Amino acid sequence: MRVDKLEGKAHSGAVGLSKAHGFPSLLTFCHARCRPCSGKAYVLCFAVLSCVLPLVGCQENLQSAKSGPSLKVDKADQLPVEQKKAKLLKKLDSKFENPDVHYELGQLYQADGLWAQAEYRYNVALGFEPSHREAQAALVQVMIDSGNQEKANNYSDIFMNQTAGSAAESLKLAEAFKKQQLDELALACYQQALRLAPNSSKINRQIGYYYLSKGEKERARDYLSRSFGLNPNQPDVAGELGRLGVEVRIPRSTVKYTRNLDKIVEPVGEKVDK
Repeated sequence: MRVDKLEGKAHSGAVGLSKAHGFPSLLTFCHARCRPCSGKAYVLCFAVLSCVLPLVGCQENLQSAKSGPSLKVDKADQLPVEQKKAKLLKKLDSKFENPDVHYELGQLYQADGLWAQAEYRYNVALGFEPSHREAQAALVQVMIDSGNQEKANNYSDIFMNQTAGSAAESLKLAEAFKKQQLDELALACYQQALRLAPNSSKINRQIGYYYLSKGEKERARDYLSRSFGLNPNQPDVAGELGRLGVEVRIPRSTVKYTRNLDKIVEPVGEKVDK
């Protein structure tokens, strides 16, 4: 009688466990193999099921735990962008005539491939600040991204003509084009700036780095050598010249009047011409 009662309890428990974990075939196997033998065998089979099935359930929970965070990460990657857009739009509610905020919004729309929205924001930024060089360069890039090369060419010509009388503004536009990875336009602006200020170590250096990135080592060496000659306090330029096989010699004097020009794009703390 005791065996029959245990067998009955084992059968009921095995049904609950196997169904809860989705393994009815194990119950069938246990019932088929153990029933003909003895109640003790059936009870033993139930004991095994009681140990094994919860472990399987734990493994499933671990797997779901591993896959769960990946979904959260994807949402988290998108959420800050939307929050940033909302924050910028809120800033415009209090002060719509902020060109930098419109530019930042344009950058977000541009990254999302929303060309029309990005173009609108850049034009608004330029409406409030016509000399916003980063917005100008970004507007050219948006035209290229949207497939309107003719409009991009028109914009770049207009913006370069605006800076044609100033080495400082030409340099700013060059850096803005460089930020948008518009290398050819950046080089054209560097050359324009160089014509206006041929003794700028910064402009010569940037042109040298441009040619170096294109693998044109001879041109790079020429501009970097001139940059170093104008300002020997450039360890990065000295290092590049050394790798190009140039013997570095510190000149006796440097040109002084390019200090303000070089400050335009010099990183904070970097030494410039004295």
